[in-house]
Amino acid sequence: MAVILHILSCLLGLGSWIAINGVWVELPLLVPYTPEGWELPAYLSLLIQFANIGPLTVTLTHKFCPGSLREGLVIFVILAVGIVSCVLLAFLWQETSWVGSSRRSTALLCLIFFLSLVDCTSSVTFLPYMTRFHPNYLISYFIGEGLSGLMPALLALAQGVGVVSCQPINRTEPNGSYATPARFPTWGFFLFLAGMMGLCLIAFIILHKMPKEPGHQEAGVNKRRKKESWNRGVEQKPMMGEDGKEDAKKEVGKYSMWEKVFIYLILAWVNALTNAVLPSVQTYSCMPYGVRIYHLSATLASIANPAACGIAMYLPTRCLLTVSVLTVIGSGIGSYIMGMAVLSPCPPLLMDNIGGILIVVAWILFVGVLSYVKVILGVILRGEGHSALVWCGAVVQLGSMLGALTMFPLVNVYTMFQSGDPCNQRCPQ
Repeated sequence: MAVILHILSCLLGLGSWIAINGVWVELPLLVPYTPEGWELPAYLSLLIQFANIGPLTVTLTHKFCPGSLREGLVIFVILAVGIVSCVLLAFLWQETSWVGSSRRSTALLCLIFFLSLVDCTSSVTFLPYMTRFHPNYLISYFIGEGLSGLMPALLALAQGVGVVSCQPINRTEPNGSYATPARFPTWGFFLFLAGMMGLCLIAFIILHKMPKEPGHQEAGVNKRRKKESWNRGVEQKPMMGEDGKEDAKKEVGKYSMWEKVFIYLILAWVNALTNAVLPSVQTYSCMPYGVRIYHLSATLASIANPAACGIAMYLPTRCLLTVSVLTVIGSGIGSYIMGMAVLSPCPPLLMDNIGGILIVVAWILFVGVLSYVKVILGVILRGEGHSALVWCGAVVQLGSMLGALTMFPLVNVYTMFQSGDPCNQRCPQ
């Protein structure tokens, strides 16, 4: 049963961000058929920020009306909305209508907003929900969250999204780039996302119906908890065994207020880097070295996320000094990646294989190290109780939002980053 609980926790984490991650990796196939063209990613970033109204509402409800939020019902509803949105997206994403004097992808943009609302709200509902289980299952949840980025990326690679071939235009002109046709249609990709969201919903229903964690006795649970239903409040004690009970007593209140502030600041910084700042310049940092380097960095970095979560399960640490050192190391690697993006389209070692190897390794280490930090911080805050994890989710969204709002004008308005043609590199030797 412990293995089953790990699998169910992983599936719950899988549904947290798989929808929006899937839309991001499918953008190269969406852009040519939408009126917005290459402005579509900017619209997507903006919609995700608007969708933060979901986690804001949940956080304020916890703050001013503690115990009144029906957490089980909220999770059930947002997962159902995610499934319906993915199904509708499969068949309506090309539908357009006139807005003012121009055509817009109204169906696509509206459905993306609902998917963003689902995924953003999951940060402040799924994490607190996991407090009812042993801390080990929280790590399984983070593994699933990492897979929510990896699985769409692997499917997109199988589909052939963004694969570019270089062919000579004529004898006098340099090579030109041509997008390779996809191996299966976009609607099939969105139905796959709907299926993954469906698995997440089934996993949640099974978890929610479990009266207690097998092999452990409930601790600190009153009689009403045993009759919990979908419409119950959320201020609950975690379910764990006697050992877990003793550990919880030791952990809750272990960190001072200023230490918690420090933890939240690191959490905001790490999520700003991993969710917004560096992903917004990934193409600029990798594409100069070639399409293959870009796909290797994107895929292997996605694998590094769940791998780091697995390492955190067997090599956990609660030392804030270690977390700080790892954050500095990850930020330093991120600085190297940002430097390569700023120097695009002619970064150092462009004509040498070592340049491509370094940028791939940098992306793997960057994602791996900071993913480990995020998991450890989540485990630390899990020990501080339900409300700490609610604020954890809110800080994750806040850091991501600040990172996105910072990078949007730099990339889209002030054009600080220059793209190059991977098939025709015009750089000094």
